[in-house]
Amino acid sequence: MKKKTTQSFISNPLPIIRIVSTEDEMFVKMNLEMEDSTHDMLVKWGKEVASDEDYISIAIRAGLEEYLDSIEES
Repeated sequence: MKKKTTQSFISNPLPIIRIVSTEDEMFVKMNLEMEDSTHDMLVKWGKEVASDEDYISIAIRAGLEEYLDSIEES
């Protein structure tokens, strides 16, 4: 399966985004194993509770990761 890239999500360049503050957050990343039905249920729950800010954070992180990967390949 081909990995989606930020470019596949964004067809036009973004306007300037200014970072006005940052916050450090502690989190634990877990590798999980589960049945497909459990995965589907968790995805459904996540979509129900995710905020616009969650989606913005995901998009910015994905864009930065793709950019850093592209300059490492250069």
